[in-house]
Amino acid sequence: MMEIDNVECVIEAILFVAGEPVKLSRIAAVLGIDEFDAEAAANRMRDRYSFERRGIRLLKLDDTLQLCSSPEYADYIRRALESRKPPQLSQPALEVLSIVAYFQPVTKAYVEQIRGVDSAYTIGLLLERGLVESCGRLAAPGRPMLYRTTYAFLRTFGMESLRELPLLPQIESADDGREGIQNAIIALKARENVEAEADEGANAGLLADAGLASVSGLGADSKRGELGI
Repeated sequence: MMEIDNVECVIEAILFVAGEPVKLSRIAAVLGIDEFDAEAAANRMRDRYSFERRGIRLLKLDDTLQLCSSPEYADYIRRALESRKPPQLSQPALEVLSIVAYFQPVTKAYVEQIRGVDSAYTIGLLLERGLVESCGRLAAPGRPMLYRTTYAFLRTFGMESLRELPLLPQIESADDGREGIQNAIIALKARENVEAEADEGANAGLLADAGLASVSGLGADSKRGELGI
């Protein structure tokens, strides 16, 4: 069996060269170990990077791992690479993103049903920036496209998985729904503001504005994880 130090070195090399999230299951298969041992090695690496205040950090994004730069060195990286801060997301973009995050997978029609306005342009913008992606089609007349959030969304908001989304309260009316979404987005924005510099240093290129994404017209039967059209 491969030595622990060698396991960690191989994981580090794979993630460094990949430059993007790599599935934990793939890393475990390459190393010939089970996922539990691979995840334990990754956790040790993450703790060591943090304790030693290294220039890199290891992120766990759902079932994947990724290396990025440490947030405290973001300004040095930006100056060295002469990069600029990416444009901030608009209020409509934040609204659409919050709906997709909580009710995915969703169709454009479902997003528009909640917002009450056409959202084609905004969804296209989020697709272009990599915060949402298409994930198939709904088995309904016209077979509309379904959308979900991406690993870049998790990274931007400093989450390892969607399970870390603030839970919505029990929704019994449209007013409850609006208030619940607003409170959840406040919590999300607090997380995003903490992680913004880390994401910037990793050159993820996606920072959101610090506004509140309010959502109107949320029906009484809406809840996290619901599939709508």
